[in-house]
Amino acid sequence: MTTTLDALYAHVTPPAGPVFCLAEMDRRQEGRDLPTIPVGGIELDVNEAAAALFEIMADGFTYPVPSTDTLYATLRTAVAALGPAGIAEASGIFAGLPEDEFPEVATCRRFAYRLALSFWYAGARSRTMSIGEAGVALYLSSLHRYRQAAFRELPERALLVSRSLHEGMTAVPTETLIRLGALMSAELGGPAADRQRDAEWLYKQALPDYHRRRFCFDLLRAIGPKAQPLPLIVRPDTGGHTIGLTPPAGPDGMRLRSMRAEW
Repeated sequence: MTTTLDALYAHVTPPAGPVFCLAEMDRRQEGRDLPTIPVGGIELDVNEAAAALFEIMADGFTYPVPSTDTLYATLRTAVAALGPAGIAEASGIFAGLPEDEFPEVATCRRFAYRLALSFWYAGARSRTMSIGEAGVALYLSSLHRYRQAAFRELPERALLVSRSLHEGMTAVPTETLIRLGALMSAELGGPAADRQRDAEWLYKQALPDYHRRRFCFDLLRAIGPKAQPLPLIVRPDTGGHTIGLTPPAGPDGMRLRSMRAEW
């Protein structure tokens, strides 16, 4: 089985890229759980970035949810408009705003958290692993199939899933995990306009059991975002992708969950 999969992955595995040492590139300051966000020559923490976004977005939220790059462009605009003094004043007020009265406050905090994760490593951008990518990792692990009701009764099920994710994600190159994850999300999470025949062939050959694909995908979708952390996918500026750390939860105790890659 391993030999067969290695032959399949050879069709999509890119040449080895430059070495990227994650430990040396971690941007978090000592004692901080999250990195700051570099913008306009200053470094913003999550609250400051959320306050700046709130000042410029509160009356104009757009749907669907903007990409991370779009959010960063919006933050740059806000920083240029407010300046350091304006951000300091806005962040002090913003920190005390209750989310239950102002839904936009919660949204801006989650947007700022997403930007902080994006700048976790110097010389790279990062994002949370998608549900499709995590589903592929579970498929490639030794995790047994369970009925959903039976799985919810298992003790330490979150730890079991975390171990299985690590096992599966290290079984294939990260580039392959990303490609297969996009196809799993397309198959099980909604329609996709960019399917390719050769990619679908690889997908069905590498992950041939539909019932296991469905189990792994549905399992991740059913687990609450507070319960199951997912690691970062890192894209170094020098090229390629790798797996990063698993970040802590956001300001509201929630973790980012996306059906597809959100750069």
